[in-house]
Amino acid sequence: MSETLGELQAGPTRTLEGRVVLVTGAGHGIGREVALLCAMEGARVLACDVGCDAEGEGASPDASEDVARALRGLGAEALADARDVSAPGAAAGLVERALATWGRLDAVVSCAGFAAERSVLKSDDAWLDRVISVHLGAAFALVRAAGQAMVDQKQGGAIVLMTGPSAFFGARGQAAIGAASAGLVALTRSAALELRKHGIRVNAVAPTARTRQTAGLPTFQGIHEDSMSPAHVAPVAVFLAGPLASDVHGEVVGAAGARTYAIRARETTGAFGDGKPPSIAAVRDAWRDITRA
Repeated sequence: MSETLGELQAGPTRTLEGRVVLVTGAGHGIGREVALLCAMEGARVLACDVGCDAEGEGASPDASEDVARALRGLGAEALADARDVSAPGAAAGLVERALATWGRLDAVVSCAGFAAERSVLKSDDAWLDRVISVHLGAAFALVRAAGQAMVDQKQGGAIVLMTGPSAFFGARGQAAIGAASAGLVALTRSAALELRKHGIRVNAVAPTARTRQTAGLPTFQGIHEDSMSPAHVAPVAVFLAGPLASDVHGEVVGAAGARTYAIRARETTGAFGDGKPPSIAAVRDAWRDITRA
């Protein structure tokens, strides 16, 4: 009989002992839980958070400094960094700081983001640019900077990105974040193919969790506060960041409370013609076969 995740729960296993992990968005929610769990697993952590509010406004060093203190309270080596991960050069600067401090970088977990609920018709250019820049552009820059550092180290590494279910299924008010999340899925799977030969693993987590960004959404109304928490997501991300996932490449893993699952795209069998371009009517007539699972 297979064991459940609940039956497998245990204390810290120190799977990240001596490793260096960069966590962005580490001041709150999922990022904070990831940083704390990395520390409990023995990692040295560079905790980055610009200190904005849930809507991405403002900045303060308090968020990163607070989580760094918490990490040190767990006995971990930790540094705070309050730079905006979407700023030019920020990703490279974070990687350089980790290398200058500890001489290595073993894993990156990208959790930075902000609440991005807005209808398609109300998503103006400036707001769309900000959503894409923070959620996709910053992650791309981190993959590029960390990936190069790991290639140069010649010791492999792991990169974990946070995407979202809207990348696959869509949701009202989430066209912009869904588009960025879909880009993250493509980035994950393409980078995994390219970097695998260097021993670098790239994977993604698609969380459904109550955070300060999502607490007001209809999904979480009437659901107990602890039933879909960031603490349910962190073990999945930390697993992917560590050596126990040494054979995992290009996966997108959903984490929603007690449920952990893989999300995969697939093609239908489709319909076949005679080799010539089909007529519009032929496409119509074959539509059921084209779309049938």
